[in-house]
Amino acid sequence: MRACVPLIVAMLCGLAWAAEEDPKEPKAFLELEEETWEAPASNLYSEPSSCRGRCYKPVDKHRPCHCDARCQEFGNCCEDFEMLCGHEGFSHSSDAITKDELRSISEKIYKADINKAQKADIVLNSQNCISPSETRDQVDHCPQRLFTYVNEKLFSKPTYAAFINLLNNYQRATGHREHFSAQQLAEQDVFLREIMKTAVMKELYGFLHYHNRYSSEQEFVNDLKNMWFGLYSRRNGERDSSGFEHVFSGEVKKGKVTGFHNWIRFYLQEKEGLLDYYSYIYDGPWDSYPDVLAMQFNWDGYYKEVGSSFIGSSPEFEFALYSLCFIARPGKVCPLSLAGYPLAIQTYTWNKSTYGNGEKYIATAYVVSSTQ
Repeated sequence: MRACVPLIVAMLCGLAWAAEEDPKEPKAFLELEEETWEAPASNLYSEPSSCRGRCYKPVDKHRPCHCDARCQEFGNCCEDFEMLCGHEGFSHSSDAITKDELRSISEKIYKADINKAQKADIVLNSQNCISPSETRDQVDHCPQRLFTYVNEKLFSKPTYAAFINLLNNYQRATGHREHFSAQQLAEQDVFLREIMKTAVMKELYGFLHYHNRYSSEQEFVNDLKNMWFGLYSRRNGERDSSGFEHVFSGEVKKGKVTGFHNWIRFYLQEKEGLLDYYSYIYDGPWDSYPDVLAMQFNWDGYYKEVGSSFIGSSPEFEFALYSLCFIARPGKVCPLSLAGYPLAIQTYTWNKSTYGNGEKYIATAYVVSSTQ
């Protein structure tokens, strides 16, 4: 599969990429939909203090910034943390996660995804490619559906079934408080339990455990539940959103679609006649699944200007890569590699709310780049 237009170097949610910075890094294609909620780290605290004499000491909730081993993950380090406390925020070099290690573990996760769709499982009809300058026109260039065929036997696999059960547990309009029944809360636990049985998530946990991010699998699972399913407010002060809802199920805010980066959700909504596929601006280089597609669509009356999604990946694969990037590069572009092709994922943290001991929720995660 291929890009229909040359990839462009763009201002991406406040982050400028220039090709000359690192010719080995993938260039970004334009991702227009995400909001720039997070202030620069230097502006998060009105009276930032110093890490002098505090390197790798436990979090002190009375301090405005921190110097513990995980402060970089959660964006609450003091301004002089890197200068005084060393590389990547970890006291031992073995704890730091390098770009090469991110690319290596993403390749291992890719190979471990035995639940992904095979070529015969999905028939796509991508139809008309448009230029990035046309994405705001809201013109339907594709009279037919994106998905001509999907082998729904995929959805009987435990992780798929558990994932699909979660998709309709949310109100898509922001500003309305989310309420969950006991069954819906149990469905979150079932999903986490099922994905943790997979080789994909075992690879991820082993990698993060080696890098001293988690001391036990249960600690890891608890953190995943909080960062993905913990509620926070996007609008009107209501606990109306979560990382899972935004990234996988999709939301509507101020008359436009935000999030919605999942192919299974797309297929199911299109099948029900609730989603109208308009066009695409980018088709990834992979000739098997998972692939990446950046597209435009109308979701039951609301437009998505540019939405990038993996196509044909298992739920655990997406969950693993997005979690990896949120943990290793929170609020930053995270360089990965799949089948030898570089790509990157952007995550954002949500500063308005925290869970536990200062950890931030995941606000969004999506593919931002690849190669031709």
